[in-house]
Formats: sequence, C-alpha cells, structure tokens
Amino acid sequence: MKKWYDEEYEFEIEVIGFLRGGHTERYCRNGEEVGDRYTCTYGCPVNEEGCGICSKTMLTLFPLMEVVRSGGDLEKVGGDSKYSKVVVCPDGCVMFRLTAKPLGNENFFTGKFFD
Repeated sequence: MKKWYDEEYEFEIEVIGFLRGGHTERYCRNGEEVGDRYTCTYGCPVNEEGCGICSKTMLTLFPLMEVVRSGGDLEKVGGDSKYSKVVVCPDGCVMFRLTAKPLGNENFFTGKFFD
C-alpha cells in the first residue's frame, strides 16, 4: 500500500458502554470492552493491537465520517458536537463515541492539491 494523500480528518472511536449488561460475552462477537479505542483517517479503524472494528459497526460509522469529511455538522444528526456523536452498534449491544479531529489538510475533492 502506498498512501499518497494526507487526509483531512483523523477519527477516534471509543467503546463507552453496553446497552445490555456489563460484559461482551454472548453479546458482542468482536469482544469490545469499555475503553477500547480505534483510530483511522480514511481506512477502517484499528486498535493499538492492530485489530479492526466490527464490520457491522463500520457500516454505521462510515456515513457519519463522510458527513464530517464533506463539511457537515454531527449535531445536525443527533451528535454531541460538530465533531462527536454516540453510536450504537447494529446489534444493539455496544455504544461507541465517534470523534473527528481536523488535521488542517486540503479536502480531497475541493483542495485541488493534485492539479
């Protein structure tokens, strides 16, 4: 892989709780635990151990990441702030907080960095 573009945002996804009980066994196939953190820019989020986030959860996160990348405001879709929103996994088990951090780089589509 040869990453050639410096992304505009970095995303952190943190496990903040569970909707059922206080453990992952028999609920979360990925084994999420409160405090687990994943980071990414454009690729799929991975944790410090190099393990990826649940693919079902990524289906929920990706559209929100695109909202931020396109200049949107997560408050307008129920977020805590422009760059933060709590998301529940599609299985209804794990609660995550998605947080975006602007990196100050040009937007991929409007930055004209490649012209």
